[in-house]
Order: sequence, then structure tokens, then C-alpha cells
Amino acid sequence: MWTETHGKLSLPETHIPSYAGSLHLKKSLVPALYRVIQDPNNELLEPVCHQLFELYRSSEDRLRRFTLQFLPELVWVYLRITASRDRQSNGCIEALLLGIYNLEIVDKDGNSKLLSFTIPSLSKPSIYHEPSSLGSMALTEGALCQHDLIRVVYSGLHPQRETFTAQNRFEVLCFLMLCYNSAVVYMPLSSYQSVCRMSSRLCVCGFPRQQQKLWREPCNRVLLDPEFMVQMLTAVYHAIYNGEWEMGREALEDIVYRAQLELYSQPLLLGNAMKNSLPESAPDEPRGRKVLQVEVTPTISRISISAITTASIRRHRWKREGKTKAPGPAEPSARPQCRRDLSKCDSRIDCNTFFFFFFFH
Repeated sequence: MWTETHGKLSLPETHIPSYAGSLHLKKSLVPALYRVIQDPNNELLEPVCHQLFELYRSSEDRLRRFTLQFLPELVWVYLRITASRDRQSNGCIEALLLGIYNLEIVDKDGNSKLLSFTIPSLSKPSIYHEPSSLGSMALTEGALCQHDLIRVVYSGLHPQRETFTAQNRFEVLCFLMLCYNSAVVYMPLSSYQSVCRMSSRLCVCGFPRQQQKLWREPCNRVLLDPEFMVQMLTAVYHAIYNGEWEMGREALEDIVYRAQLELYSQPLLLGNAMKNSLPESAPDEPRGRKVLQVEVTPTISRISISAITTASIRRHRWKREGKTKAPGPAEPSARPQCRRDLSKCDSRIDCNTFFFFFFFH
């Protein structure tokens, strides 16, 4: 058994990477772990949760992601049991979720972790824009560069939790889903299916819409938080474009359905925006292939307009007449001819051109 073989094994640091790689080669391991997690009365649930926590404590990112892929299923089972008020069957899952949370809120030195991002400068190119398309940056580049010093904190300074309460439950779960979404690109297809199942079941269980589903096991209504639903939408959106088109769209519909019933503005706004942006059919890509695309702003060439002077008007006239060498100073008698020649110039020369021409002559 996996837990007996590796549960109490202390691997040396040099063997951890090879062990992390071997986990993904065990094709039957992940489905077996899902079956254990889905059955709260399974005697293997406690050692499995303990081993998943030990993997998450390691310094190897692949081992941490291996545990993180089961997070949606763990959250679903935990909330379902909590709604049924059967807390005796929930102890090991609750301990695992709290353990992951307490590990994530601090850095490797034990200090509180701040999750933040830097506001990008528009004066520097990115995959979303070209600075040239914004016009002249001479006057604003210095001001825009100051944005590089601004860091926006979107999560941080979370207190440690020793137990779940009604007040802190969704604070912890929202943060855990935030951690999951930060690594969602590394998750396997089975985890995308799990997050879609979790989202659908949490949103419709205990409501009439549940009768339309293939699964009709008795389940009490689960209270949901709007911020938690936003995190669910984030994960579902990625699943829709990465191999789970049907399950993802169904989960999206169920989340919007629940947001309408609860009158939650944030998930309702985000969910409707996602629905309206979806294509009519699934992307033409093989199942499971990464197909989330980003539209890149096309590069727009800048048009440099120089000042209109007498010399520029003469050069323009000489080009029109096919002259390659500038003649000497114009004689006074040639001025009427110049006025007549202006009628042959390009119609794009506006009234300012004529004003400068007659002013300097």
C-alpha cells in the first residue's frame, strides 16, 4: 500500500526529486486516492491525509502540487460533511486543510507572507500592448516608471488557525483556493474534473436544480461565500479552456444559478462576463491540450509629423516635379509660378501649409 510504503519513510534530500517524478508514473494511484477521499468512512482516509500533508511539507514543488491536486475534492467532502453536522467523520480532512493553510501563510523563515503584485509600467512593452501605440511618452514616461515601485497586496497577514469555526471557515477556504489557482496550470486533467464537480455540487445541492443532475445523493444545502465563489469561477474558467469544456460550462451555469439565488453581485458579474465571452463551440484542440489563448494587441506604427516650413514645402514641390537637386534661391519673378504650382500639391496639405508658405514669402 502507498501509505505503508512511503508514509513513514524519511527520504534523503537527494532522492526526493526522483521520488516526486515516480509519483506521476503511478497511473492507478491518483484514482485510488480519490476513492479514499470520497468515502469519509474509509479506514485508509486518515493515513492518506497524513501522507498528503507530509508531501506538502517537503521542499519539492512537484510533491506539493501532487497534494494540491486533491484540494477541490477535499473541500467538497469537508463542506458536505459540515452541512450534515457529522463532525466525527471530518477530523482528518479538517486537519489536512488547516495544515496546508498554516504552511502557506508563512514563508520559509516563519514570517507572515504577503501576496502582492507590481503595477506594470505602460512605457515598457508587454504581451498586451506596445508603447508605440500609446503616442508620445516623453512627458509621461518618468511618471509611469514610478508605478514600478507600487506593490498592491491582494492577500496577506493571515492569522494561524487551529480549528474551523463558522466565522473563519471561508476565510481559510478562500485562501486555499487562491493557492490552488496560483498553481492551476500544473494540475492534471483529473483535478480540473474535480474542481468542476465540486463547483456544481456545492452550488446546487439542496436546491431544485439538483434533481436535474445525474448524481442525486441526499445532501443538505451548503452555505457559500461570494469570495469563495469567485475563486471557484477562476478555477472553472481555466478548466473550460483546458480540456473540460462540457463540465466547465455546466459548473459555470450552476455557479451563476446559485449567485442569482443568493444575490451575490461579485460572482454574478464575473460569471455572466465569462458566459458572454465563451465561444459558441469548444475550441478546436485535442482533449487536455492547453488552449487558453491571449489576444495580443497588434503593433501600430507611429506617424511622425514634422513641422511645416518653407523648406519642407519646397522639397515637397520638388518631389512632385521629379527634381533630385535643390535649385538656388528663388527669384522674385518666380513667386507667382510657385503659387500656381501649389495647386498641384497633394490635397493632404491643409490650410496651415498655405499660411506658412505665404508668410515666409
